[in-house]
Amino acid sequence: MRNILRRPNLTYTPFLLPLILLPLLGEWLWRVYDPDFFTNEKEVFLTFNIVYIVITRLLLLDVMLFLFSRSKRALHVTLIRIVGLYLEITLITISYFALMFYIFGVFLLFQYNADIAAEQLAIIKAHDLLVAFYISTVSFTTLGLGDWVPQSLNAMMAVSTEVILGVVQAGVFMAIIIYAHQNKEVLSPGHV
Repeated sequence: MRNILRRPNLTYTPFLLPLILLPLLGEWLWRVYDPDFFTNEKEVFLTFNIVYIVITRLLLLDVMLFLFSRSKRALHVTLIRIVGLYLEITLITISYFALMFYIFGVFLLFQYNADIAAEQLAIIKAHDLLVAFYISTVSFTTLGLGDWVPQSLNAMMAVSTEVILGVVQAGVFMAIIIYAHQNKEVLSPGHV
């Protein structure tokens, strides 16, 4: 354990992060193979998903940043790896919420709130997975859901949680970049 903390090997980190999505696979299987149980317990599943992704993301970010800070590599390599980590965690978070919205029925959780032709609405409803990714991306980036209205308390909680995660992640990311820029002379590999 001490060796891991002194000289962390983060080579396989990008391949392990998608494992965060595994609980959604189980819920999708429940939805397919036992729809009555899934329907009866979907509020519990949705609440679990919200708590799970918050705890997992915060732990992952904290652990990864700690390990990266212990890295003996040059600052620019470490920053590139941090940027890559943040991009991957962003994509996984957006995917997690999108898949959660899709599994729980994006059109049950959200109502489209725009005046469009019936043909256009039918096209939108035929692409519920894309709609789920759109809602998740718009929430995470804090652009807002002007055209989609959450229809349940859990949907509101999920959107609020995703917005908070997006804001916190953006703030931490900017703080790291600013810190690295301000301390580049101190942290450069040739400086003793």
